[in-house]
Amino acid sequence: QTRRGMLLSIRSDAQWLNATVENLLAITKLEGDGMHLSTTLELMDDIVEEALRHVNPAVREHDLKVVACDEPALVNVDARLMVQLVVNLVNNAITYTPAGSHIVISIGVHDGCVACSVADDGPGIAPEDRERIFESFYTANHGLADSCRSVGLGLSLVWEIVKLHGGTVCVENSSEAGTTVAVSLPLR
Repeated sequence: QTRRGMLLSIRSDAQWLNATVENLLAITKLEGDGMHLSTTLELMDDIVEEALRHVNPAVREHDLKVVACDEPALVNVDARLMVQLVVNLVNNAITYTPAGSHIVISIGVHDGCVACSVADDGPGIAPEDRERIFESFYTANHGLADSCRSVGLGLSLVWEIVKLHGGTVCVENSSEAGTTVAVSLPLR
């Protein structure tokens, strides 16, 4: 039992380190103009499906629901970057909500745009932090007081990827509890 616990801890640490390095490399390339988009026509539903294969295994401790689009939500995107964007949004929700929380990924088409949002019913984000959460190396919990591992790159990378694709991203606290991060991209 002890060995199994240690192995699971090592695996979790290795996955976190891998995700951190991937985000760091991607943000460095994006901010330094070292990355060029390789765009293809993709269904946003397919991107979300692929991203869910790569999210933090702790997702099993949450109630995850995907609300697919009723019509083709086609976007012209770099699929690899868009998968990383969705992984970062879902991992963020996993990291900052307690086990048993609800996470809902919604995809829709509105006013010539494809919207993809990740909503949770966690504690939300303080108003003073909402302005800064898309900055590199900024974490809303200032020093990881609640023992969440974060270096503040996930949402910064989301911001850069969305900007590169000509879209928008916003964050809102729900009226009851939780946070919603919504990405909007041009419909193709």
